[in-house]
Amino acid sequence: MLETAGDEFLWQGRPFRIVAGAMHYFRIHPEQWTDRIEKARLLGLNTIDVYVPWNAHQPRPGEMRFDGILDLPRYLGLIAEAGLKVLFRPGPYICAEWDGGGLPAWLTSDPSIKLRTSDPAYLKAVDEWFDQLIPVIEPFLAHHGGPIIAVQVENEYGAFGDDEQYLRHIVDGYRRRGITELLFTCDQAHSEEMLRNGGLDDVLRTGTFGGKVDTALATLRKIQPTGPLMCAEFWNGWFDHWGGPHHTRDGRSAADDLEKLLAAGGSVSLYMFHGGTNFGFTSGANLKHAYEPTITSYDYDAPLAENGDITRKYELMRAAIAKHVPVPDQPLPAPAPTVGHSGIVLDSAVSLLDVPGTPVESAEPLTMEALGQADGFVIYRTTLPEAGPTVLTVTAYSDRVQVFLDGNPAGLLERSRHERSLPVVASRPGAELTLVVENAGRVNYGPGMLDPKGLLGPVTAGGAELSGWTQTAVPLDDVTGLPFAPAGTRLPIGPTLRRGEFTLDTVADSYLALPGWERGAAWINGFPLGRFAARGPQRTLYVPAPVLKAGVNEIVVLELQASSSDTVDLLPEPDLGIVAD
Repeated sequence: MLETAGDEFLWQGRPFRIVAGAMHYFRIHPEQWTDRIEKARLLGLNTIDVYVPWNAHQPRPGEMRFDGILDLPRYLGLIAEAGLKVLFRPGPYICAEWDGGGLPAWLTSDPSIKLRTSDPAYLKAVDEWFDQLIPVIEPFLAHHGGPIIAVQVENEYGAFGDDEQYLRHIVDGYRRRGITELLFTCDQAHSEEMLRNGGLDDVLRTGTFGGKVDTALATLRKIQPTGPLMCAEFWNGWFDHWGGPHHTRDGRSAADDLEKLLAAGGSVSLYMFHGGTNFGFTSGANLKHAYEPTITSYDYDAPLAENGDITRKYELMRAAIAKHVPVPDQPLPAPAPTVGHSGIVLDSAVSLLDVPGTPVESAEPLTMEALGQADGFVIYRTTLPEAGPTVLTVTAYSDRVQVFLDGNPAGLLERSRHERSLPVVASRPGAELTLVVENAGRVNYGPGMLDPKGLLGPVTAGGAELSGWTQTAVPLDDVTGLPFAPAGTRLPIGPTLRRGEFTLDTVADSYLALPGWERGAAWINGFPLGRFAARGPQRTLYVPAPVLKAGVNEIVVLELQASSSDTVDLLPEPDLGIVAD
């Protein structure tokens, strides 16, 4: 068992230094888990940092998923087989630039629930989740001979609140459910207030930081006079937002600060060791002065690249680690092979408005969550009572509204630009108003996590509220079997799904490029690669080799606006955008 003695960790009674790295199973194709774990071992890591996304495992109350990319027991078993340990971080909130910070949509859309507090309604949901999760991971706890040596309590809670009763409830809940392993909290070490508010005096506090190592450790030691010094998130890179630059961190700078931390006797977890990908509609968003959705790639400029390749940063950090703990004396793997295929023609199409769904009628518009949906789109329809010009106002929505009158494009509203109104012209009384509302990702950090999607308030025309709505949820969690038809020379107007096929002789990693396409999402052989946007920064989507097959492959691309091309390309190299200054 892992325990503390003075300023050290002890493992089975002997001094032990945690050298860990974060790696999210839900951002890596399951057939690539073994490869990524082995490269963590070769870096010199002895532990893997494992977040658990509650919303992915429990998309609806009472529904649990531990299959495919969510097969947490298999992932933990592979880590154990590699001889590595686990820092287990089940939240319930994880941040991680993940949709809603891991909190389920059915929870974050309920304004009556006070998230991340001792509100009984919130605690009831948390307890029901842990009642399901902990029995699943119990065989992997250290006291049962498993790899989980420590379990985190909440996550950077000091940046959110100071509800000690809430933190105590989580601690007591862990113990009551049989977790006897070492518990810890983590908070931003540049702030005494965050470290103090986010922790408990009988639980080990750890810090999160990326630089100014001496200052961060001094602040942590001031708040916690004794106990091991640990950076639970050493930020060796950063993430990107759509429309912003691509962030990187100099490898030498990261390695030097890591060496400084280890030289001070600290333990560490690299955030990230390997970032992976926000497949499908799983990326989150920030909300400061404006709404900023996160991109699909979670490469994070990590030591191990998005496709699992070893980087120069990996080599520099491996050398830093080797000065303080044993590193396997083995050659490093060569880069993964890649494959390209240019000019893939998407020659069939179906309008998003024609995707089968179940229309729901109501006097006022319903939210996405009220329709039982967490991701994707909702199509709203009503009529305008009068002909002629008017001002259409969508009083509240999340996150993007495309407006159509009698099937013709009439405008666009975006939450990120604080837009609410636009002029429209109805050609006749009773013109059909159609609003296609996109969920671009739930806020994952700060006070804005109460983030329902769809239409959230009245829609008015010339100041008069519209009623008599029909709304259809379009989750796009399965694009197989859609009613595609030959595209010909006339495509549907507005959001359109395009389909094509291509043939490969060999299978390897690749990168989907969409020059001439504006905004949407893509799937290959039914696997959701994620969102794309011409505004960047990323210009390609990672295609894991296991997604492809020798022979005929299917690709589906959703274009929300319009495309000047009917082809896409598979490239052998990624393009994550221009690096930030």
